[in-house]
Formats: sequence, C-alpha cells, structure tokens
Amino acid sequence: MSEAVNPLRSSDDGRLARVAGPSALVLFGVTGDLARKKLLPAIYDLANRGLMPPGFALVGFGRRSWSDADFVEVVREAVDAHARTPFDADVWEQFRTGIRFVSGAFDDADAYERLSDTLAELARDRGTEGNAAFYLSIPPRSFQTVSAHLRDAGLATSEDASWRRVVIEKPFGHDLESARELGAAIDDVFPPEHVFRIDHYLGKETVQNILALRFANVLYEPIWNASYIDHVQITMAEDIGVAGRAGYYDGIGAARDVIQNHLLQLLALTAMERPASADPDDLRAAKEDVLAAVHVPDDLASTTARGQYSGGWQGGREVTGFLDEDGMAPDSRTETFAAITLSVDTDRWRGVPFYLRTGKRLARRVTEIAVVFKKSAAPLGERDDIGANALVIRVQPDEGVTIRFNSKVPGPGRDTREVTMDFGYSHAFTEASPEAYERLILDVLLGDPPLFPGQREVELSWRILDPIVAGWQSAGAPEQYSPGRWGPPGAERMLSRDGRSWRQP
Repeated sequence: MSEAVNPLRSSDDGRLARVAGPSALVLFGVTGDLARKKLLPAIYDLANRGLMPPGFALVGFGRRSWSDADFVEVVREAVDAHARTPFDADVWEQFRTGIRFVSGAFDDADAYERLSDTLAELARDRGTEGNAAFYLSIPPRSFQTVSAHLRDAGLATSEDASWRRVVIEKPFGHDLESARELGAAIDDVFPPEHVFRIDHYLGKETVQNILALRFANVLYEPIWNASYIDHVQITMAEDIGVAGRAGYYDGIGAARDVIQNHLLQLLALTAMERPASADPDDLRAAKEDVLAAVHVPDDLASTTARGQYSGGWQGGREVTGFLDEDGMAPDSRTETFAAITLSVDTDRWRGVPFYLRTGKRLARRVTEIAVVFKKSAAPLGERDDIGANALVIRVQPDEGVTIRFNSKVPGPGRDTREVTMDFGYSHAFTEASPEAYERLILDVLLGDPPLFPGQREVELSWRILDPIVAGWQSAGAPEQYSPGRWGPPGAERMLSRDGRSWRQP
C-alpha cells in the first residue's frame, strides 16, 4: 500500500502525531515471545505510520549466530505474523536497511565492544546521531549484568549532545527489597530520568482516557468521592492457563505478576487527585500520593482470596489443571487467582473499598474498572430494590466506557430496570487505536516519560503487596476452582461479607 492511500499514517491519527528523532533501538532478548509478537511488530507499525525518521536503526542483541540478513528475516516473519498495519514494500525497504544484529551473551564483554562499533557505524552511515535506547526484554536477574557491561563499554552515557536511555520490562523485582536492589543497580549506570520502566497497560488507550474522563468532564469529577461512590472493582481476567510458562510462573503467582503493577497502577489513576499539570513529575507525584495512602486490612483471611485452577472443561474442550501443567511442582502453592481488598486513606476515598482481582482460566478475557455508586435513598417506583449506578471503564478487549443507570419500564406502572449507555473507541473514532507498545516505544524515543512508573511507585506498590503475600505463605494451599468460572468460592465470600458481589463482565 502506498503512502498516499495508507489509512494508518500519522497524519490520520492525531493521538500519535509526534515523530521520533534520529536514534537506534537496541533490543536485548530478541528471540523471546514478547519481542516476536509485540515489540518487533510495534516498531515496524510506527515506521509504517510515518512516526520513525529515516535516521532510525534497529539492533538485535542475542546469543544466536545470526548475520544481519538472518535477523532481517526474523523481523520480517514477526511483522508478517503480528503487525497491526498493512505491509508496505516501500516502508519495509527503508526500514530493513537499518537493521543490524550483534551476537553475544549478556556477560560477554567483547560483544558490547562489537555493539559499540555497530552503533558508531549507524551514527556515521545511517544518521542516528549517536542516540540509543537499550530495551531489556530479558529476565530481571540479567538487568544488572547487562547494564554494568553497557557502562563498562561506555554505552550508557555520551560525551556529546546525544542521549542514552534504558527500557526495563516488568517484573521490577519480586518484593520490596529486591526492587530496591534492582533500582539501585540501574541507577548506578543510568540517571533516573533516562530509565523507562514499561508497564504496557499504561499505553492502552482506555487507561490514558481515565484522566480525560475524570478531569475533562464536569459531569464526573464532582461525584468522584466517598459521598457518592460505594466501592470500586478492578478486574483483569484471562481465559487461558499458564500456557507453557510454568517455570516462570511457579513461585511468582497472580498477585506479583499482575496486581503489583497493572492493577495498582489502575487504582492509582482512578483514585488520584488532579495533578498540578500534565508534567511527568506531577503525574507521578499524584499517583505516588495515592499509593502511599493505600491501607492493607489486618484480617487477610476475610479480605483476600487466592486459588488455583483445576482441570476440567472450558469452552468445549478439556483443559489441564495448574498442578498438572508440564514443569509444575505437584505441591506448588503458587496462586493463579488473587483477590484483595484495599482502602485509600484520603478525604476523597475514606470508607470506599477497592476490590482488585486477577486470575487465569476464568470465564472470559476482560480487564475493566467498575466504579459502583451508592444506591438511591428514595426510589419513586413501586420497587425498592433498584440497582446501583455504575461507570465501567473497559480496558480490554472492547475498549470503551459503559454507564449503567435505572430507567422506567414502559407501561402503566412505575417499575425501573437497569439499562446502559455505551461508548466504544471502535465506533466513536475513525482512527485505528495504536497498540500499547507503539505508544510506549515512541515515548521512549521521544524522551517523554508520563506513562512510565518511577522507582518510588514501584517501591510503594511492593509495600502494599508484600504483607499480603507474606500472610498467604502461612495460610495453607490456595482454593481450587473450576476452569471457566470466576475464581474460587473465597472470592465471593470476600465481597458477600460486605454485602456486595462481583460484577459479571
């Protein structure tokens, strides 16, 4: 498809209208699923939409004995299989000429010298101007090794006007202590303002829309407080199991894998006060204030729940239970479902519980934030059991916002029934919504950090989660739950004790 008729060019999508400057993106971990399914396609999609300059280069770093041409084929296969935008031969030709590969292990000092030579060649011949971002799509245990070698090879800093940045994928440690150690190791090499911690949920369009929804509409902000809101439910559900990731998942679990980062970030955006400005420091400060005010209940037995999916039938096929997955320890106590109750000790939210849940092998794949309002105190109809109003922010898969309210049923009576008003991105906007990694990678190259959590946010999140995980370690095995359900019985008991129930998305 030629540029003249490509419907996904940046001129047609104002949400990604900024174009990156000359730079190289060095990708560590190029053979992993994340690189193949998300990162490489997202980089191509940015180029295809006119958001990468001619002076852009992609450098892969890994153990494979690949030539540049071999890596070009790897990138092409990833683009063909997973790119969001149509393939454009002209764009590809320009894009592929900037692809390089450096072969070496993470602890191979000579490989970093070869990387330095490659970046110098790209600055000279490709016009990257010496700018480089290092994307560490690798296990956290390798972060310190790679960053130290980048420093020793003189790649972490520059002596001219060029910039160097590092991108780190979650998990950011496995508890507060390890997060602090990891942060110190990275900060020893890169200045804090050059460190970008990726939480891909923060790149999703609906997550970014939370701030616009709250602060650009007088309709919502006046009632966004404990006087009107009964509780908040934040859900991230998956309908798949560990899918061959038993070795990674065992010992980590749903709480560390999802709640510590994705769900606590969604809580912070939902509950924060209006930032002083859109400046990254002000946005982070507003989120940090919320996380610092989060309180974990003392009675974990009644305010949390955890479970493991059992074997059974889901979607018309038989699936394996968690303990029977390949590579899983048969006595594992790692949870595949976690639900917790939190409170935010601020004037706005005091008395409003926040219920967070996540799990695998649940009824369907969905992520949403449900703000449930208090019921009307004086209904005028013939029934006094009217439903509570709710505002539901759908993060995935059908991005949008639903408002649930009560309406009179047609006819002579005065009965009311819950109805909905729905906004969906796919219906309201003609622009194609960019994939989260497109937005985040572009922000890294632009040096624009509002969507990236800072070190203090990471530490505050672990401060919240650590006592919960510690309490679970002495609480026996997780409850079993059948695949295709919404978790173990304990999750329902957790809310029913408060006279509430989970939404069924």
